[in-house]
Amino acid sequence: MPLTNDGAVAIASALLGDGGVTLFDNANAQIAVGDDSTAFSTSQSQLQAEANGGNHLRKGMNTGYPLRNPDSDGSLNKTRYQTTFGTSEGNFRWEEWGITNSATVGGGEMLFRIVEFNGEKSSSATWVFEVDLLSLAG
Repeated sequence: MPLTNDGAVAIASALLGDGGVTLFDNANAQIAVGDDSTAFSTSQSQLQAEANGGNHLRKGMNTGYPLRNPDSDGSLNKTRYQTTFGTSEGNFRWEEWGITNSATVGGGEMLFRIVEFNGEKSSSATWVFEVDLLSLAG
């Protein structure tokens, strides 16, 4: 996944245990979606829809997420983030998404940002958005 500079700093801070970053846990993590298709750059610290005034939304985790070993196969190298966007939320074209650790627009750290079209959500639909993070361990 395209890691942002903020994401790299957050990982380093977590590895060192220096307390310099807010955790990407159930209390703090959000999945953010937006309608901007600007190409990815490591320097981006928020969705480009947020930065450019487009449609965007950050939404906190569903109960029990993020979840390690979501497939219950004993492997601890996968973590799943999951958010549900209800009928009144995120009703626009989803051109970008990412994981952040602050509900404040432009606040906190954005771990990564993905630019891809995921469809156009309407008010007649509820979407459950899941993101699996895999370790690169052999």
